[in-house]
Amino acid sequence: MKLTVIGGGGVRSMFLAKSIAARADELNIDKLVFMDNDETKLNIYGKMAKHVAFMLCPDLDFEITTNAVEAITDTDYVITTIREGGDEMRVRDERIALSCGVLGQETTGAAGFSFAMRSVKALVEYCELIKKYAKRDCKVFNFTNPAGVVSQTLRDLGYDFTYGICDAPSGMLRSFALLYTDDETAARGEIYGLNHLSYFNSVTINGKEMLDDIIENEKAYELTDLRYFEKKLLKERHSILNEYLYYFYYREKALENILNSEKTRGEQIAEYNKNMTAELSKIDIDRDFDKAFEIFEYWYGKREENYMAAETGIRRKNPWRFNIFEKDNGGYAGVALKFIEIANSGKSDSMILCTANEGAIEGLRDDDIVEITCDITPNGVIPHKMKNVDEQNLELIRRVKIYERLASKAIREKSIQSAVEALTLHPLVNSYSIATTLIDKYLELNKEYTDDWR
Repeated sequence: MKLTVIGGGGVRSMFLAKSIAARADELNIDKLVFMDNDETKLNIYGKMAKHVAFMLCPDLDFEITTNAVEAITDTDYVITTIREGGDEMRVRDERIALSCGVLGQETTGAAGFSFAMRSVKALVEYCELIKKYAKRDCKVFNFTNPAGVVSQTLRDLGYDFTYGICDAPSGMLRSFALLYTDDETAARGEIYGLNHLSYFNSVTINGKEMLDDIIENEKAYELTDLRYFEKKLLKERHSILNEYLYYFYYREKALENILNSEKTRGEQIAEYNKNMTAELSKIDIDRDFDKAFEIFEYWYGKREENYMAAETGIRRKNPWRFNIFEKDNGGYAGVALKFIEIANSGKSDSMILCTANEGAIEGLRDDDIVEITCDITPNGVIPHKMKNVDEQNLELIRRVKIYERLASKAIREKSIQSAVEALTLHPLVNSYSIATTLIDKYLELNKEYTDDWR
């Protein structure tokens, strides 16, 4: 089996390589290709990924390449994790939103629309290559942000072989499992909503329902990403909230914290990545991997320690380390590998995925892309039917889904009017005048990608 990663020169490449190589034999993956159009980064982070893969699975045929056709030809699965425009464009996306007085977070905030303008155009080119050169039943797992808008748009364009993936829900389940057991796989959950806007209405640990217990557990607010919420809110919502819902339920706090911070999240990451890449470019990766790894661990550790700190004022307490040989849940690669595992088995099992609603959440359209617990079966992906969805939770989901539908329409039809309508309805913008200003600025910023918009 061949697996291809498009965006294999990203700073997270070693994580992907670790997860895939650790399970390559088990899942019959004998060919792994990391492709990136940035040759400089590919020769740093791609080579580091290749080194990690060899340490875990020496027999795995691992290649790095800048040739997309070569990477995609005869592949069984593709993971897309690209950043069109690089870190600098993310910084500008977010700063434009902040200059208009609204949150600029790149997935849930207004900046996500600007990012999607670039992401979809690039991904469409890859999807066309996949249709032409990959195996007939090839599946694509998209981790490119903003995953909600991107996944919706790709499906609306007819690329039904694409699925959105995110490691936030699985990461949260892992943290709950470790709160009560030594087994990080002990927790399972029923989740519904959209990417970065989802709610757990059930969490079981070793088969026992624990949602209410977790909400009441004070340690959960210290050791897991419930740290961003008040217990009262979770009890009122009858759910455990995805960490990104912080931006919706604490909007003014998030905005104030960011404006008072020395740097935005995008600016922090751009600085860390720039410094890390500059140091690593002086290292011969093949001859001195240990030194390269030391540099990587330092800079990526700073990035993780400051996760959501600017927005919330809360820092993670546990120091970040990357242990190549330690078992973990695999991050977003783990989500893709779970799908492959179930598909290989020929049996059915459940997992969390972004896929078409198909009646699972009442009040949404069948073709709306939702983040939901699904059954992966030999006959396809079947989302779990959600009963008694909280009315207030559903209202927020519906509002953001209307934004995603209009964003998809704008990008597919290159429509300025639909773009303004999308951001006008976005709960974190909620203003026609601000939306108009934002779209004018984003069209100018992205003129290389949007010169034919009308």
